[in-house]
Amino acid sequence: MKIITEFRQFIDLTHLLTPKIGFGGAIEVFPDINAEQVITYTVIFLAALAIIFGVGLAITAAKFAVKIDPRIEKVRDLLPGANCSACGFAGCQGYAEAVVTNPEIKPNLCTPGKETVAEAIAEITGKKAERLEPKIARVLCQGGDHCASRKVIYQGIKDCTAAFLASGGDKGCSYACLGYGTCVRACPFGAMEMSEDNIPLIDPEKCTACGICAQVCPKKVIEILPINKEVLIRCSSKDKGSVTKKNCSVGCIACGICVKTCPFEAITLENNLARINLDKCRVCGLCVPKCPTKAIMDYMPERGKAFITEGCNGCTICAKVCPVSAISGILKQPHVVDPAKCIGCGICVPRCPKKVIIGTFNAGEVKEEVETPEPEPAFAGKD
Repeated sequence: MKIITEFRQFIDLTHLLTPKIGFGGAIEVFPDINAEQVITYTVIFLAALAIIFGVGLAITAAKFAVKIDPRIEKVRDLLPGANCSACGFAGCQGYAEAVVTNPEIKPNLCTPGKETVAEAIAEITGKKAERLEPKIARVLCQGGDHCASRKVIYQGIKDCTAAFLASGGDKGCSYACLGYGTCVRACPFGAMEMSEDNIPLIDPEKCTACGICAQVCPKKVIEILPINKEVLIRCSSKDKGSVTKKNCSVGCIACGICVKTCPFEAITLENNLARINLDKCRVCGLCVPKCPTKAIMDYMPERGKAFITEGCNGCTICAKVCPVSAISGILKQPHVVDPAKCIGCGICVPRCPKKVIIGTFNAGEVKEEVETPEPEPAFAGKD
């Protein structure tokens, strides 16, 4: 009450500072003002207001505060920070919040982070770290400057999207890579570069399979695929074979030779384009040399030769399934592999009931399997 009374007195004193001017020009001034007292009361008044508002804000903040799980920040610090949205969430912060608060979200969704980040997130969140299948971006087109024809001369901005907006691009094949490097510039990890023929090249050591390059490609010729599936149809044309052959020398003409060659029935023709079922494909590479236009890319051109170790019981299964007749031997006698004929396709490895064939790319994987393959050959055809 004392403060309020004194403040009223202060208000009454302030009007005395106002000059009074009449028609006669006389000025009336009241000089008997205690300036020190006025300043003191002003400071007290402002301090009281500050305390009142400060307490009010503190109470409001405490009442409506949102509690943040400290694990979210820990997970966020583990993520690479590319904000590529490959995990399906809006950036790294969105995934960090989801994986911590939602028990259904798996800890291995960060593709760039790979297994190391997945295991760390699983430890923080208490979830199970499932094995993350390595993936990589693949460019499903080989139609560079020397292989693909052009229907027009494009003179605009050197950008795939800009070229695409200009009547779908300048390539004769409407499905072809435009080759202006939009994907290369978009890659946040520097894993892509343009070849001399203006086709994107991907560095498997740097690629994290984040998918940004696939998102920005207006032609959608980039896909994120398992890195261990190294035999692919590098063409996206759905035109008829005659049209594709006219527009590109390395395009799929839907001849069907690869379909007949594949011993695992992994290749089919859909919309004038050969497609490989990656679940069925065993990466044997038999279809690669058979393609007349070289539209099939083998990312594993050199395969180790098969070799039969001790323990062979001469069942002859390996000799029957070998597509190039590289294995020979007498029934119930150890067999041998002719390295000059062997192409390292690995077809014989999973068929051997004794698991004594080594040297091929899939030999180690087959030895870890617990199931014994059926004694019947996978196919009876010869090359």
